Amino acid sequence: MLFLLAAHAAVAVAVPWWRRSPGRAVWAVAALVPLATVVWAGTRAARVLDGGEYRETLSWAPSLGLTVGLRLDALSLLMLWIVAGVGALVLLYCRYYVEQDAARQAALLLAFAGAMTGLVLADNVFVLYVFWELTTIASFLLIAGRGEEEEERRAARQALLVTAAGGLVMLLGLVLLGQTAGTYRISAILADPPRGGAVSAAVVLVLIGAFAKSAQMPLHGWLPAAMVAPTPVSAYLHAAAMVKAGVYLVARLAPALAEVAPWRPMVLTVGLTTMVLAAWRALRATDLKLLLAYGTISELGLLVTLLGAGMRTAALAGAVMLLAHASFKAALFLSVGILDHRAGTRDIRKLSGMGRRMPVLFAVTALAAASMAGIPPLVGYLGKEAYFEVFLHGTRLDGHGPLTVVVVTGSALTVAYAARFVQGAFGGRPGEVAHRAERPKAGFVAPVAVLAGAGLVLGVGYAGTAALATAYADVYPPGPDGPYKLSLWHGFTPVLGLSALTLALGGLVHLGRRSLPALPRLPDVQRVFARTAAAVGRLALAVTRHTQVGSLPLYLAVLLTTVVAVPGAALAAGAPPLGSPLPWWSPAEPFLAVVVLAAAAAVMGTRHRLTGILLAGAVGYGVAGVFLVRGAPDLALTQFLVETMTLVVVVLVLRRMPPRFSSGRTRPRVRLVRAVAAGAIGVLVTGFALVASAARTAPAVSSGYADRMAEAGADNIVNAILVDFRALDTLGEISVLLVAAVGVVSLIRVDGRRRTSTSGGGPGGLFPTAHWDEPVRTWLPGAHERPGGERSVLLEVATRLLFPSILVFSLFLLFSGHYRPGGGFAGGLVAGQAFVLRYLVGGRADLGAAVRLPAGAVAGSGLVLAATVGLFPLLLGGTPLESAVVTLHPPVVGTVKFATSLFFDVGVYLLVVGVVLELLSAVGVSLGQDTVAADGVEATTDDEKQGGPR
Repeated sequence: MLFLLAAHAAVAVAVPWWRRSPGRAVWAVAALVPLATVVWAGTRAARVLDGGEYRETLSWAPSLGLTVGLRLDALSLLMLWIVAGVGALVLLYCRYYVEQDAARQAALLLAFAGAMTGLVLADNVFVLYVFWELTTIASFLLIAGRGEEEEERRAARQALLVTAAGGLVMLLGLVLLGQTAGTYRISAILADPPRGGAVSAAVVLVLIGAFAKSAQMPLHGWLPAAMVAPTPVSAYLHAAAMVKAGVYLVARLAPALAEVAPWRPMVLTVGLTTMVLAAWRALRATDLKLLLAYGTISELGLLVTLLGAGMRTAALAGAVMLLAHASFKAALFLSVGILDHRAGTRDIRKLSGMGRRMPVLFAVTALAAASMAGIPPLVGYLGKEAYFEVFLHGTRLDGHGPLTVVVVTGSALTVAYAARFVQGAFGGRPGEVAHRAERPKAGFVAPVAVLAGAGLVLGVGYAGTAALATAYADVYPPGPDGPYKLSLWHGFTPVLGLSALTLALGGLVHLGRRSLPALPRLPDVQRVFARTAAAVGRLALAVTRHTQVGSLPLYLAVLLTTVVAVPGAALAAGAPPLGSPLPWWSPAEPFLAVVVLAAAAAVMGTRHRLTGILLAGAVGYGVAGVFLVRGAPDLALTQFLVETMTLVVVVLVLRRMPPRFSSGRTRPRVRLVRAVAAGAIGVLVTGFALVASAARTAPAVSSGYADRMAEAGADNIVNAILVDFRALDTLGEISVLLVAAVGVVSLIRVDGRRRTSTSGGGPGGLFPTAHWDEPVRTWLPGAHERPGGERSVLLEVATRLLFPSILVFSLFLLFSGHYRPGGGFAGGLVAGQAFVLRYLVGGRADLGAAVRLPAGAVAGSGLVLAATVGLFPLLLGGTPLESAVVTLHPPVVGTVKFATSLFFDVGVYLLVVGVVLELLSAVGVSLGQDTVAADGVEATTDDEKQGGPR
């Protein structure tokens, strides 16, 4: 199962590289993965259908209980065949439908298939939630496309907001459920269902999330809006797979939670209401995709009702209808895609005579529509017979005549809109559109035929359908009359009469739909959503107008005051005795403290920006000195390097700002408030540090690190903690660092006047490269960037001589970090400062001569290398981020001993270097440009006067 998920991810990542290959080859390769999933599930079917199951567990952090648990049982097998089988056919269908951007579409569809596969196999509530939201993200990207059309962006945004908000509500419910049960493993919750008030609240929250995902009223508006997506996306995500995620969750939890008080009333009320009202809306639609969309909402309401009822016959009927709906609804959507692709429209009022123009497509579509209407011997009829049995003779629903009337009404309306679909799409005499339409190729119609034929096979071969559906339904006890069995013929029974009645009523509704009285107009969900979104926007503007006044000191004062008032009060109320802390450990500490305090006080009095930054840097250097005298050379080295890099970057930014702070005067009362807030936060931090150190009762975790350093092959405990013991933290931190750098670059370039590429050297890159084999007027690149009086040839030559030495020193810190102060972060900062020095002395062109790779590629390769090294142990049966000590005996060199975590550290090194280059690409423009006058007005440069690039 883990291999299946990895295969989906790997192929989805690789597919976009086939942009230059024929589109059909891309779709064929992508379809191999879901086909392999179908075959794999088939090899496990015998054991699962006999009541067995398959489990796989990936221990991510066993000591913390973090595991990725997967389980294949009867319900997962059923959903897996639906997801993978329909997915493979949709991908093959796209070979003929998708004409542009094939690689991106194939990759996203395959990624979605992998997310759905993980969702139905998940045996942990958090794993399920992760895959749940991955399907939401994939749906958003597929609906929005390239984001070129406003309608697509609006529909994608609506789908994302509704389903993601529902997912967050569901997550809260799942956490409550797991906390009450004492486990987050789904199978354990099902085996020993929890009870209590918290479970009732969890049920409400989980069902809200499921209703949002499966488009139940009134949370259904996103699904009709999503019909702007390409038809294959609608067929796969919004008919066969994604919208069934909520139905699947209901089916998964119903055996454990159906008896909890709010469950059954919510499921029956929402499901049956949705079934009837959405079917009526489908009957009124003129767009074929909208007709099918509302029909899908109606049928999802029926599925939620059946699979959430908590009875064996209802579960059996729900499982059969899951199969039926996936086959006929995907087939109908794909047939609409063919009509739209060939005829150029899907409006019922414009289509006429397409049945004669495309007889094969008409035949297979009519077969799928017949299954939707519940006509024997198709699988839709099997499901309809079973759910009528539920409402007539179900032990918990027996005697509920109104419910039976509602179900019969919904089924009759389903027959009516199925007939309207067939007649509207294919009926009538051939018109202008039909004569103009081209007949589709056999390969184009083949997926529709396979899906429609599956409905016939599953109906005629009801024994196999019964085996699959019964394997899930048997988790419930049989009714008083024994277990219900699927069959095409049960004799002349009331259930048969209801089936015939729905067909007759549906036909009458279809024939007389124009004379039917208009129902009271229901609230337009789309309008409600639009007004709600607009109201939230207005509220945000009003709140922002009064809270975001543009004063950074005010923001800081509010934040610091809040920190002092809330955690500070709690700390003061429950602080333990501080003991007798030493005032200092070294005679040098008082001197360093004086330096730090004096520099901090001087910052408040300076009026020059550069002076303030230098004084703030002095504070950082003083803290680095404290680290050093306390015996922490690694921390001191890192602090020193970070402070230096910060100074350089901030100074580059200051070149774009006035040299002095604002000349406005601050009122004494405001200054007093700021001083009090600053002093209070200083006292709070000091008190917190003393309390935290005095409150320790358990042994320090650092002693355990020291005892296990030999296992990591390290002599430097700081580096061992970063790349061995707490490597997951480091991986997260470097990811955040890269994201922050990309965000900074994006914000700086938001005006669009500068090139958005983060390239290094090379043509068109940010740092233009000087080629020595080309004739140039100066022998040092970048000579034109600054006036000659500002250049120092001696300094530039010295920098070129020192540059390789600094890089070698950075590599020394990298490779020696496991044994002495250094490591990937410190080495990367040293290398970054070498590039900064090269830029400061020689300008963009000189740096371009040293950097031949895009900055983003350097940073991205570092993150990929670190993540790959962390996941590689899984292939060898180990745990993620596990390291080993390797000893080699090469000739001449002798014995070489290193830890595999070294490669993780190399990734950190590359990412830090790439981030530095990213920052230079953002703030490091030509050194002769963007000069700022003393009054804050940007001066005009020579390039701008001459119309040159900025």
